Amino acid sequence: MNFVELGLSPSILKTLANNSYAKPTPIQVQAIPPVLDGRDIVGLAQTGTGKTAAFSLPILHRLSVNMTKGPRKIRALILAPTRELATQINDAIWTYSKGLGLRSSFVIGGVPIKKQKKQLADGVDILVATPGRLEDLISQNSCSLNDIETVVLDEADQMLDIGFMPAIRRLLSQMPKKRQTLLFSATMPKEISSLANDYLIDPVHTSVNPISKTADRIDQTVIHMENGAKPTAIFKLVQQHPGKRVIVFCRTKRGSDKVAKKLGAEGIGADAIHGNKSQGQRQRALDAFRKGDRPVLIATDIAARGIDIREVEVVVNYDLPNVPEAYVHRIGRTARAGASGFAVAFCSPEEQKLLRDIERVIKMKIPAKMADGSAVPAVYRSIERTKPTHHRPGSRNGSVTGKGEKPHGNPNKKPWHKRRTSKLDANGNIVAIDPNVKGPKSKRSKRRKLSGSKAATS
Repeated sequence: MNFVELGLSPSILKTLANNSYAKPTPIQVQAIPPVLDGRDIVGLAQTGTGKTAAFSLPILHRLSVNMTKGPRKIRALILAPTRELATQINDAIWTYSKGLGLRSSFVIGGVPIKKQKKQLADGVDILVATPGRLEDLISQNSCSLNDIETVVLDEADQMLDIGFMPAIRRLLSQMPKKRQTLLFSATMPKEISSLANDYLIDPVHTSVNPISKTADRIDQTVIHMENGAKPTAIFKLVQQHPGKRVIVFCRTKRGSDKVAKKLGAEGIGADAIHGNKSQGQRQRALDAFRKGDRPVLIATDIAARGIDIREVEVVVNYDLPNVPEAYVHRIGRTARAGASGFAVAFCSPEEQKLLRDIERVIKMKIPAKMADGSAVPAVYRSIERTKPTHHRPGSRNGSVTGKGEKPHGNPNKKPWHKRRTSKLDANGNIVAIDPNVKGPKSKRSKRRKLSGSKAATS
């Protein structure tokens, strides 16, 4: 099937041809026709499958063939979990909409709001936004959702992880009930299913590249080592891939900065992106990475979500993720558009359980070796499997929450029962609070604070 057969307008087809879009991806084949028909959509698709075009192209088609007279009002809204993804979606829409007479804009946190207010006052047809900044603009009477015809919830599972679900529900409640709703997610936890049941009407379900499936063209390797050996190992690994773009995933902001500093001290161009970086810093780091000026990018999961950079040859899991599905997201940054890629994971003894969880999800045993290149002893994992662990009540893998970013394997870390009760900040780092707060009440409090603080960062 080609784009002509999907029923898109001649203007859009011309733009696609000019940008060398020859053949639609599976998610585009599945999603474009029902979106053109005005149907609601639940799409299971991860980053790199072409889903931005899957929802943007039919939206542009429908808006352009049904142009309205008078002042421009927001007719299509696309909600994204991160600033980078929102920026990327807006760039794609700008490319696809050339010659259609439509105007798009995006609003995100981390940049002055005054300019965004002016853009909205001038009128836009399509708005891309992070939920936090959009709510700010609405509260200041600078934005209205009364004329929304189509709303897209992109990376819905990530918005859930960050704590945006209450904001999403508030925003949806302000839109016309008669509208088209498109929901895309890499996974479908019960909270997302509940959201779809509450706000979508008879949706068409599409699914490509399930989250448990890693790309066949990715050469995966696990290297077993102690935590203390990781800084030297990352330097040696980058040296082995000169001239290649490398993305390194760390569990924490502090860890990301340490890796960037280590590589920089060794003369390797590297930048870290995370929630403590300003939007300008994050954008400059991404631009330098895309251009190859600084070939190594170190990131946390949230900061890197939605980043679509082609020609990434190597992905390094410096820290294994607490959530196994995140591993698939991470290594999916390579082997895009038919290319091949290399993914390596550093695994400390304390991360053995995380590795087994990952292998269970992807339904394969990842080839492994020791840091010195030798074969992994047959008893290595079995020994680690029997090691006693001290998990905090109600936690997973010893972290504060399923998404907690507390590093594993810190030999100076006190046992959980001797540490202060803690919470996560907006970027997943652990922050100590009142040691007298204990038990179930503490966990409920942490969840409330996590949701509020994270939503405020967009």
